[in-house]
Amino acid sequence: MRRPRGGEREGERGSAVAEYAMVTVLLMVLFLGVVQVAIALHVRNTVAQCAVEGARYGARADVDPGASVGRAQQLLRGFAGDAYAADVSSRLSSVDGVAVVEVTVRAPLPVIGTLGPTHALTVSGRAYREGQDPS
Repeated sequence: MRRPRGGEREGERGSAVAEYAMVTVLLMVLFLGVVQVAIALHVRNTVAQCAVEGARYGARADVDPGASVGRAQQLLRGFAGDAYAADVSSRLSSVDGVAVVEVTVRAPLPVIGTLGPTHALTVSGRAYREGQDPS
């Protein structure tokens, strides 16, 4: 008859393998969730920066404000492809009496990897139009 070693009881043999498997699965789910949140934040920040850069380009004095859409789409295609550059719009608005170019991007929200529902992420960027009278 074999005796259990060092406090090990007969009914607990092999439980370390089961515990390891359960804890590993839990940690992997947690890790992948953190990675997915990081991907979503990175995509949101980059799309917002593309919108801001498009607005800056359209706000230049020697450029038509409508050119901001093309610039933002060019940057978005370089970042993530056509799916993110499909719905970009711009408008000339006024904030406290100052002309502002505003670019709005509607893009997919990455839920699983970079896949997700379309038009769920909406960001906009603004830039003051150059060549205005500061008074």
